Amino acid sequence: MFGKFLKKLRAERRLGLREFCIATDCDPSNWSKIERGVLPPPQDQRLLNRIAVILGLSEDSKERELIFDYAAIDAGKIPQYVMNDAELVKRLPVFFRTATGKKPTTKDLEKLAEILKNS
Repeated sequence: MFGKFLKKLRAERRLGLREFCIATDCDPSNWSKIERGVLPPPQDQRLLNRIAVILGLSEDSKERELIFDYAAIDAGKIPQYVMNDAELVKRLPVFFRTATGKKPTTKDLEKLAEILKNS
């Protein structure tokens, strides 16, 4: 998800791979592998912030949030803002049971829906 998403953002801004890599101080060969999903996305928050700035993404843009979310998810991690929310963390088992096809109870779903509404 991360690589395809970043490549799409670069293309929309007509920012070539080499130009992007010069601005981010990344190796073009490795970055190409990241965009193709061969290498995992960077996890360095400063680099991810720099990428967002280079792509002209505002602090509150959905695209900026997705850069961080996709970087974490593609690395097999749960995004940090989720892990920082104790109530949400308690509900992760319900989410994963649902995602894997195991049916949660109605009470579980109601609690999860309430948490998501208040997030």
